[in-house]
Amino acid sequence: MIDRTMTDKPRKTPVSHQVNVHRLARKGMPVSIEADAGQRGALAEEHDLLSVERFVADLTVRPWKADGVRITGTVEAEITQACVVTLEPVSSHIREDVSATLVPEGSRLARNEVDGGEFVLDAEGPDMPDTFHGSIIDVGALAEEFFTLGIDPYPRKAGAVMEAGQPQDEAPKEPGPLYEGLRKLGQKS
Repeated sequence: MIDRTMTDKPRKTPVSHQVNVHRLARKGMPVSIEADAGQRGALAEEHDLLSVERFVADLTVRPWKADGVRITGTVEAEITQACVVTLEPVSSHIREDVSATLVPEGSRLARNEVDGGEFVLDAEGPDMPDTFHGSIIDVGALAEEFFTLGIDPYPRKAGAVMEAGQPQDEAPKEPGPLYEGLRKLGQKS
């Protein structure tokens, strides 16, 4: 999972959308982000894509427990990447479900130490909440992180096949000095 700790000064994402967590209604706040042409171009450059034709995030930001925030929704995008075999354009659709819990820095809900015992973490259970600093969170940056998870690291055009190289013999045809030295060492043992 990507580290979403909001305490460091993160880079400004092209799809930034800041929310004041202290002004959230109890029922939550819907957030819709639709990237314009400039933002899509910046996303393509940032993630080494040929292009981003569409980027849409539909999220809901709700209060969680005493002072935390729960963000749920989806990120969808249409992207074009270069095939790893032929370098031809490959179109892809991304759809990622967003689910994140954030708590203020220093919150007891973010601590994972246990006095005098073991800390048990369930790999299939919920993630520990991430932290944020101050009262503003950038839900656009979170949406971009989930967008990143949906990008295929090795896009391949349908039918593209990598040609296998010529098989090489185990031993060189003409042994060199290194080969001879290793062979002599092997005979000594």
